[in-house]
Amino acid sequence: MTLIGTPAPDFERPDQHGRTWRLSALRGHAVVIVFFPFAFTRVCTGELAELRDEMLPSLPDGTVVLAMSCDSMFALRVFAESEKLEFPLLSDFWPHGVVASSYGVFDEERGCARRGSFLIDAKGIVRWSVVNAIPNARDVDDYRRALDGLAITSR
Repeated sequence: MTLIGTPAPDFERPDQHGRTWRLSALRGHAVVIVFFPFAFTRVCTGELAELRDEMLPSLPDGTVVLAMSCDSMFALRVFAESEKLEFPLLSDFWPHGVVASSYGVFDEERGCARRGSFLIDAKGIVRWSVVNAIPNARDVDDYRRALDGLAITSR
């Protein structure tokens, strides 16, 4: 299932602090949505730390990064605190995996999101995506290239 060139599925989900995030409320901003399988696992922890250390400091102004898993808000809070993740970690816990399903990245057999990333432009259109198998980490340079490409097309 490809969403590129189509409106991003809207959602409303709580972050690790219980604040509600609605994708459509972020119109006017580029949004990177990063689905990850499980908090506290080796590959997920490494990927989110790399986003924190390598990508977030160099993001274009106004770009929002939302990471999402099917973990509960409470598990995500402890995970964020233990790993010093200060960006929003959204819970797709209930209804279980409904947002991941709408993006085509829910693994029903495992009950978690696959490693899917989506770049949404300021008008709410999906402009880039990558979906990796659960064991395979994403490359932070792919995010940079996608954001650079978005900046070029929006000029």
